[in-house]
Amino acid sequence: MSLTQGPHSLQALQARYGERHRWLLLLSVMLGSMAAVMSSTILNVAIPDMSQHFTLGQSRVQWVTSGFMVAMTVSMLTTPWLLSRYGYRRVYEVCMWLLLGGGVVGGLANDFPLVMAARVAEGLAAGVVQPIPAIIILRAFASHEQGRASGLFGMGVVLAPAIGPSIGGVLVDVFGWRSIFFMVVPLAMVALWLSRRYVPTSAPGGVQADAGSPGLDWVGLALASASTLMLLNGLVQLRGDDQTVAVVLLVLAGLGMAVFVAWQRHLLKSGGRMRRASSRRKGQVHQVRRGPLMNLQVFGHRHFAMGALVSFTYGIALFGSTYLLPVYMQMGLGLSPSYIGAALLPAGILLAVTIAAVGRLSHRMPPAHWVSWGLAMLALSFALMPLVHPAVGLALLWILVILGRIGLGFILPSLNLGAMRGLPKDLIPQASSVIGFVRMLGGAAGVSICAIVLEWRLAVYALASSHSGIADLRAFNETFVFLATTTALALLAAWKMGDSQAPSKKD
Repeated sequence: MSLTQGPHSLQALQARYGERHRWLLLLSVMLGSMAAVMSSTILNVAIPDMSQHFTLGQSRVQWVTSGFMVAMTVSMLTTPWLLSRYGYRRVYEVCMWLLLGGGVVGGLANDFPLVMAARVAEGLAAGVVQPIPAIIILRAFASHEQGRASGLFGMGVVLAPAIGPSIGGVLVDVFGWRSIFFMVVPLAMVALWLSRRYVPTSAPGGVQADAGSPGLDWVGLALASASTLMLLNGLVQLRGDDQTVAVVLLVLAGLGMAVFVAWQRHLLKSGGRMRRASSRRKGQVHQVRRGPLMNLQVFGHRHFAMGALVSFTYGIALFGSTYLLPVYMQMGLGLSPSYIGAALLPAGILLAVTIAAVGRLSHRMPPAHWVSWGLAMLALSFALMPLVHPAVGLALLWILVILGRIGLGFILPSLNLGAMRGLPKDLIPQASSVIGFVRMLGGAAGVSICAIVLEWRLAVYALASSHSGIADLRAFNETFVFLATTTALALLAAWKMGDSQAPSKKD
């Protein structure tokens, strides 16, 4: 592939804006990522009102979140193929239009299936967008700038879910659940405007997007989608009365993942499957190459394999605790929802500040060290939760929440850098989408796993004790200990992640 020389190619934009172009490009994709992250988290505050409006049961309304998560998780794997075939700008703009359209359609919809369609569209766009910033940071920035760029980007993206629910709660109270969908629209519109100025039409590496590149691995995509859907459904069914359905779904999910891996290995070894296709217009027959959806070569690099394992565990801890903390504060400690939202807001802002600070200081320690310190603080914050009790005040609770958010701030800007530094540059787009897929898979599973553990311990103590308040606290405490153990185990992988030197040249 040759380098593009068009007016909106990477080379042309670099010549026009100079050294500051990479920062303007990062700002553009940061706003799009903020819109994607906000669309994934903000709707939770509107689910009770939406459930009442459409008269939905819990099993149906949960698909507002689950449908989005499945679509987002699986679509991440298509990002490298889309960027190679259509280039940064076209892919990014289509995703912004999907987010914008999903927000408008969801906010105006009078039928629940239309709301679901809007959520799935938003999930597909959010999944494709999320790996793009890491690709840009690792390709456009020198190694000594990557930490700072990751910190600034992470700070902006974290502010969306930190501030969003607080604003969303007010909007729901004043304007109703429909207003939540429209929150993503202004961000998507500004991101579209910036993309016309700063996002190149080129593919990663500054090469021309090639519509004749290998086709998408539809078989792999179908296997990944079906396996992810069965896994999440199986975990949800574990919380029901019929365990047989749950076991069947989880077994099928495991088999599906095994077949997916075998298929990807086959495509990798054969250099991509060749398919005969004909053109009716010209009567010609030609060969179409199908490349693997997930390039398993990335797992041949130890630091990436260990980083992916940390990312999966981190997803469990992050999303699991995001679900567990508000439920614990409301059910276990008896705090009001408005108090919880106001109390968690400073911790979210502190998380954003920590990310920016760690990004600036990241060159002073290898990324694996920052990740290890962050995991240790996060595990400690979970492990000490059993010491919290309403009788002795809530100061310790807020200290532990802040400690955990500082730990997250240590991990977020460092994990991708530690996992992907030293990889061949042609593998960076694949590596970014894979590590995002693994993190979201862990996150989607983490919410269900925490709910399963909590409900199990609540049931045990409900049978053994008549003091429901004490039983509730003990059940929550043991669920936090489970999260602490899971997070501490990730330290083993973080220590082995090691550090490698990133090339200092930009391309």
